[in-house]
Amino acid sequence: MKNLLIIGFTFPEPSTTAAGVRMMQLIDFFLSKGYKITFASTASISDKSVDFTSLEISTKEIKLNDSSFDVYIKELNPYIVLFDRFLTEEQFGWRVAENCPNSIRILDTEDLHFLRKAREKAYKTETSFENINLFTEVAKRELASILRSDLSLIISEYEMVLLENTFKISGDILHYLPFMVDKLDEKEIGRLPTFEEREHFITVGNFQHAPNLDAVIYLKKKIWPLIRKQLPEAQIHIYGAYVPTEVATMNDEKEGFLIKGWAENINEVLKDARVCLAPLQFGAGLKGKLFDAIKSGTPSVTTSIGAEGINGNFPFGGFIEDSIEKFVKASVLLYTKKDEYQTAQQSGFNILNKRFNSEEIKNKFGDKLGVIFKNIEDHRQSNFIGQILQHQSLQATKYLSKWIEEKNKLN
Repeated sequence: MKNLLIIGFTFPEPSTTAAGVRMMQLIDFFLSKGYKITFASTASISDKSVDFTSLEISTKEIKLNDSSFDVYIKELNPYIVLFDRFLTEEQFGWRVAENCPNSIRILDTEDLHFLRKAREKAYKTETSFENINLFTEVAKRELASILRSDLSLIISEYEMVLLENTFKISGDILHYLPFMVDKLDEKEIGRLPTFEEREHFITVGNFQHAPNLDAVIYLKKKIWPLIRKQLPEAQIHIYGAYVPTEVATMNDEKEGFLIKGWAENINEVLKDARVCLAPLQFGAGLKGKLFDAIKSGTPSVTTSIGAEGINGNFPFGGFIEDSIEKFVKASVLLYTKKDEYQTAQQSGFNILNKRFNSEEIKNKFGDKLGVIFKNIEDHRQSNFIGQILQHQSLQATKYLSKWIEEKNKLN
């Protein structure tokens, strides 16, 4: 049985974050291939972290800038090391390369952090996204991490195109791996609540994620008052973990703006809602909340950023609107017109079945890994820039880390 070591930025929380869902999908894939999995992290386990004992997955607490990791990974000798986001590759990639040079190093980017950060800065400075500056220090770090890895998993088609065309990263070291969704069958769809059985609007998102926090503030200040004016009996229910004080104080029963907090099963509350609102003004990757809404049969109104990478050439499962006026109009239309609602709902089901079919995506991923496993030396040789970066960064990071370790010992 082959060992897989996952170095997690955090322990996955699939009930609170799309990143947690993504990680569990990757874990399910490798379990199905017979891997013995160890999940290691410098983070603490929270009350919302997944229980790995039920999956027979080992956990390991690791430390930053500590040579105990070198001893540990030599003993484990993993066939694959999966880095959760580029930050963990920066911290531990050189140690893996030095102590287990034959291990396959895979980076799961989750989303491109430099793209999200650049968009956030552009939004806050009221700069057009057409003039966005992508060539930042964060971009240099993340792209270097991608180049050092044997394979990087990219969640969005948009980000694949950006990496290949703008930054000239070879497709040989990239793999498009979106959310994997089991095909929805007619019986499952038939059990969903009907248009008449649903009521109110809903929005979903972990509040530790800046785009989600901003979207709720945007809803409260600019969108909800206009919707409420046309639909005075409607409510919007705000769900998400880690609610900050500034959001908690927005709760307003009189205006139907209700802060509900964390839901253990977000799909259950989504099924009861008629329309999902996601006015995201910045962000990157695929938006898990919109996938959850589609699976629950709940049409959405979102922005171009929110819908990015989801529908491709297919009709979206709702409306994509960037202006406040059009966003409000689309929200009211979906909420009040059964035929529009049903059309949007069916479009969403079609997107999941045609573009995010779990079986097809897993087969392609398995094929890609098979090619790399058989030709790892040639694969690395063809990415010589990555070898250069591995050599240079290994030396620089190695001695900085050792300096920090010695300093910690003295303290």
